[in-house]
Amino acid sequence: MADTTASPTSLRRLVPRIFSRAPRYADLSRLLAAVKANHPRGDIAIIEKAYQVAEERHRGQKRRSGEPYITHPLAVAEILAELGLGPKAIAAALLHDTVEDTGYPLEDLRAEFGDEVALLVDGVTKLDKVKYGESAQAETVRKMIVAMSKDIRVLVIKLADRLHNARTWGFVPPEKAKKKATETLEIYAPLAHRLGIQAIKSELEDLSFAVLYPKIFNEIDSLVKQRTPQREQYVQRVIDDVNVDLHELRIRGMVVGRPKQLYSVYQKMVVRGREFDDIYDLIGIRVIVSSVRDCYAVLGAIHARWTPLPGRFKDYIATPKFNLYRSLHTTVIGPGGRTVEIQIRTQEMHQQAEYGVAAHWKYKERMASGQSDQRPSDTDMAWVARLSDWQAETKDPGEFLDSLRFEIGAKEVYVFTPKGRVIGLPAGATPVDFGYAVHTEIGHRTMGAKVNGRLVPLDSQLNSGDVVEVFTSKNPDAGPSQDWLTFVKSSRARNKIRGWFTKERRDEAIEQGKEAIARAMRRNSMPLQNLKNSLGDVAHQLHLEDVSALYAAVGEGHVSTQSVLEKVTALHQTVEPVTGPLDLPPTVSQRKIRGGDSGVLVRGADDILVKLAKCCTPVPGDEIVGFITRGQGVSVHRADCTNVSALKDTPERMIDVEWAPTTKSVFLVQIQVEALDRAGLLSDITKALSEHHVNILSANVSTTRERLAISRYVFEMGDTVHLDRVLNAVRRIDGVYDVYRVTSS
Repeated sequence: MADTTASPTSLRRLVPRIFSRAPRYADLSRLLAAVKANHPRGDIAIIEKAYQVAEERHRGQKRRSGEPYITHPLAVAEILAELGLGPKAIAAALLHDTVEDTGYPLEDLRAEFGDEVALLVDGVTKLDKVKYGESAQAETVRKMIVAMSKDIRVLVIKLADRLHNARTWGFVPPEKAKKKATETLEIYAPLAHRLGIQAIKSELEDLSFAVLYPKIFNEIDSLVKQRTPQREQYVQRVIDDVNVDLHELRIRGMVVGRPKQLYSVYQKMVVRGREFDDIYDLIGIRVIVSSVRDCYAVLGAIHARWTPLPGRFKDYIATPKFNLYRSLHTTVIGPGGRTVEIQIRTQEMHQQAEYGVAAHWKYKERMASGQSDQRPSDTDMAWVARLSDWQAETKDPGEFLDSLRFEIGAKEVYVFTPKGRVIGLPAGATPVDFGYAVHTEIGHRTMGAKVNGRLVPLDSQLNSGDVVEVFTSKNPDAGPSQDWLTFVKSSRARNKIRGWFTKERRDEAIEQGKEAIARAMRRNSMPLQNLKNSLGDVAHQLHLEDVSALYAAVGEGHVSTQSVLEKVTALHQTVEPVTGPLDLPPTVSQRKIRGGDSGVLVRGADDILVKLAKCCTPVPGDEIVGFITRGQGVSVHRADCTNVSALKDTPERMIDVEWAPTTKSVFLVQIQVEALDRAGLLSDITKALSEHHVNILSANVSTTRERLAISRYVFEMGDTVHLDRVLNAVRRIDGVYDVYRVTSS
């Protein structure tokens, strides 16, 4: 549905209101007036000095629109001044491009303006030093998260910078504008929403919408203008009625209509399939009063005048949103039977809704001399700490960016602890998510949960208003289950669970793997120099990151030491073990394994060749019998193997055997997967097996007339305990309805 953008000129012609030139600034009067309005006692001198330095450093530079470059930092500074940020943040905004674009040393800037301004400028500068590309974009955003965790004003400055650049996208090449617009919709607008800065969020969305879909933008804008006169008449009628109620209650307040955002209209039309008239006929007004008590009084008067719609009342004053948004929302049947949405809030709540985190500077600290640039409290913006926490734990750039998009865009539910503390969680969250939101250790040791006083499964979905209590294990070694990854919703929970398995146990697994390989090498009298030189190549062959990952895979039983020795031997054909031949043929069918290597002991015969039968692929734990073959040692079968009855016809060749697996034992396992046939099924199954470090030796796939896919896989395994994890991983694949180990051919 995307429109093609022919040229900057056509863009400006389609939406001239959006892409107009930024006004030229002859002096600082407009900026200084905005700063003085919010910070009467603020240090204006630092702003004037910053402007002089920026103007001198950028002198001679032009923007694509042809204007002097200084108009950009000046416009960014004015946006921040309107949001209510203090003089030091304004100074940083004026200087934010000087270090990168003019060669102004950061050390000189720090000496002239102090550590605080230098920290803000450095934070913004670092965000612009990464090249384009998906991983580069992820790294840029990662740096943004790190910078804003130190001082959230870095992100506010970056948002203002993006907003002013967006206002002049009509002057940049169309493809670059579309790329920037897509990035803005996916990252910057949701971040502005998370910070609660509705004023920036709405404009960023409309500007991006205009670039990506200029014809649709123009059409919706035209439709809105056509219906504006009739709508305004009805809105004024509703406002007059509410003003009458305010007068009777003796409450001073302001009643205004809520403007329609074009991108919001588009989202409802296209994404939700609504008709334009259905959306636009929905009338919205806002009532702004002076106290919380007045908010509830006005709500009562409105419900007495008009009938409220059931289920449409939201009290965000008692339970604020994640971005500190507070207001009362109700929907009523207004005059003429038309639906009217009403928001009721105080003046401070209104500023919070419009300016979000910036309202902290504008209202709570503007009268405190010398403190106008303080940051909001950590508890208010706890999600910033959460983002900073999990970004450090997520190494893969793509996964990080996907998690961020989910985290900043997800709707939330609000639940309570037994003591009444409000916890915000993503929609669809479970008691496990709740546990990790309270504390990492509580999440790790969660073993049960109560919701509203009733015991519930750990994968139960929570709803707003639920009172949640989790029970934890007293076992100090208790940890999460990998199955939790299938139902948790929050990025925090998912990363903490993965971290437990990949980090908490990794050191132990590495040590175990290293010792196991060293013991195997010594038993086979292989020079340790071969081990040192070859393990990197072996790790590469097994699709592992490095030698440490190889040690961990051996320690966790994903890879057998025998497999490692074979690959080392293959890399060094000249190596000859001292005790017995290790020169194994390349094919599985020709492999000959000594008694200890097979994991089976033959009673009364320590040095006899033993092999595991392929017809039933026995593994430790199975009941087994031995059969003396002609010239090929002892063949070991499961006791219930279909071939055993024929073997018993020659009882003199039956022999007692028992399991005695070692770290270098390797076993063949055969599994059958039954699934509904679909495109990509085989790829998904083999990917799941590969992710669990399974070395597939053979595969057989068939499809029935009923579109059922039956597949069998034979693979090597060093630790049969690992088999359950492999089966569970395959069972979770879409379309797979059964997977099990095959014990007979």
